[in-house]
Amino acid sequence: MRTPKNFFSPLALGAPEPLKEIPFRASRMIHFFDPSNEKMRAKVAGIAPTVDVLLGNLEDAVAVDNKEAARAGLVEVGRNWTSGETQLWTRVNSLDSPWFLDDLMTLVSQIGDKLDVVMVPKVEGPEDIHFVDQLLAQLEARARLERPILVHAILETAQGVANVEQICGASPRMQGLSLGPADLAADRRMKTTRVGGGHPGYLVRQDPEEGRDDSDRAFYQQDLWHYTLARMVDACGTYGILPYYGPFGDIADTVACEDQFRNAYLLGCVGAWSLHPVQIDIAKKVFSPEPSEVEWAMRVIEEMGDGTGAVMIDGKMQDDATVKQCEVVVNLARELATKDPDLASSYGF
Repeated sequence: MRTPKNFFSPLALGAPEPLKEIPFRASRMIHFFDPSNEKMRAKVAGIAPTVDVLLGNLEDAVAVDNKEAARAGLVEVGRNWTSGETQLWTRVNSLDSPWFLDDLMTLVSQIGDKLDVVMVPKVEGPEDIHFVDQLLAQLEARARLERPILVHAILETAQGVANVEQICGASPRMQGLSLGPADLAADRRMKTTRVGGGHPGYLVRQDPEEGRDDSDRAFYQQDLWHYTLARMVDACGTYGILPYYGPFGDIADTVACEDQFRNAYLLGCVGAWSLHPVQIDIAKKVFSPEPSEVEWAMRVIEEMGDGTGAVMIDGKMQDDATVKQCEVVVNLARELATKDPDLASSYGF
């Protein structure tokens, strides 16, 4: 464990200086692709400009026989990477796999200057991050990289959720966390076979009334992931890193996907995974503030003046706390507008 005095010191001689603050960059969707698939690689040049993050997946969705091909395919993509503001990430294999070490050694040495973030699956505690942190520093030094590669952890086990605060604070490389609902459900022995989203059996029902048929009692489906997501958002906010909703597996159910993404957005997440092109526009829509929200927020900030005291606007009290809320919305809108001219126009920037 690093002491506060040397927390921001490089872990290897010649490694780049760690960042003292994680920069906020548009990452409304982390779009996954399989680098072992030649047809998918051929589409990278066209799809990269349409997403905030393009992630070459080396882990679960890649068959064992294709692991080396996926790694080589991502190196090919990285060497040809010219996609401006779009970030290039990878999800490497888990720390207990026989592929993890070769993943990092190959990627850092060959495309480390193009790689923004390494996503690490099944992180269970700060010791996992310490290991990756030290190894990356050594590889960066050997490759003579000028900037550090950041680390993103996936919460996929009960132990990882229990240690989420320590994971967030384990390294200055920590960029963010994603919820991994499928593996987490299995690890918790949850009785759902869905990848993200709700379940019709997880509900609360209206109390019975005398003389009323039970079939008339109203019921409301609940969110299986609310507790975990809220805890993850709080941990990320505490340590100045970014929270993300993970995958929504029912590609055909775009309505429920949008609902789940919006719940995550309202709770504080900055983005979600997209597993299919149809989810890209959903994430772009949901994780960008509505123009009407931006307009209202700017009005509140303007009428509050120096941000102190309280004013009434359209019958609603506004004070310093609501100004802070409005600044979150406006700052996000301005950041996204720098990448998206259509958004900038809709916001009036």
